[in-house]
Amino acid sequence: MTTTTTPADEVDVPALGELLVQSAQPGRDRTAAQALAEDETLLAHRGVRTALVVKDGGRMTARWEGLMGRLYTLGLDEQQRAFLGLVLSMVGIGATPLTAVESLDERRLMIMQRALCRLAGNDRIAFGTRQ
Repeated sequence: MTTTTTPADEVDVPALGELLVQSAQPGRDRTAAQALAEDETLLAHRGVRTALVVKDGGRMTARWEGLMGRLYTLGLDEQQRAFLGLVLSMVGIGATPLTAVESLDERRLMIMQRALCRLAGNDRIAFGTRQ
């Protein structure tokens, strides 16, 4: 069985992530967009893109409110929902507790750590494995 794709299905996820970061307002919006861009897998999910990405004045932007309303209808697994919930909390939408980090894998946990430092205005903290 072959699967056909439409132009809407074919998306350059890194480029879309970069567009969302560039169009985001500095601060929380940009930090949240950066976290999604770094994750990439959620932007590759068609339902997430449909709920989140809008063209506004010729620019691709994130409409966070649209995503929150569909968080539990997108078919995401627990880890994806936890990460996305934490990202939405960065922009002040939803009420995902910080204990949601328990559901994250190491890669997403690192993304979230960097995002929290950006929110705090601190880019000097180094992350990595201690020797």
